[in-house]
Amino acid sequence: MTYLEAILKVLVVGLVLGAGLPAVFAIGLAAFSAGAGGADGEGATVAPNPALKFLGLLLFTLVAAVIVIAILYITKGTIKHHFGFNPVPFLP
Repeated sequence: MTYLEAILKVLVVGLVLGAGLPAVFAIGLAAFSAGAGGADGEGATVAPNPALKFLGLLLFTLVAAVIVIAILYITKGTIKHHFGFNPVPFLP
């Protein structure tokens, strides 16, 4: 069962980061675009919506933070060896 559990963990993380993160980015892009205002499909002017722009920026920040933390986690051993500190002490 150890191999099956490991395969399932890799599958879940791959689905979350491989499909979930781009989906969150796409939702952020749609929210930011809708919040920017401008002209709609019929040529009518739409007022900007600061709440949607903020939501889009928040989702962009979330995606960026996940990417940076993942890079730090991958390079944790090298950073710890060369600089003497653990960049992600909250992860095992």
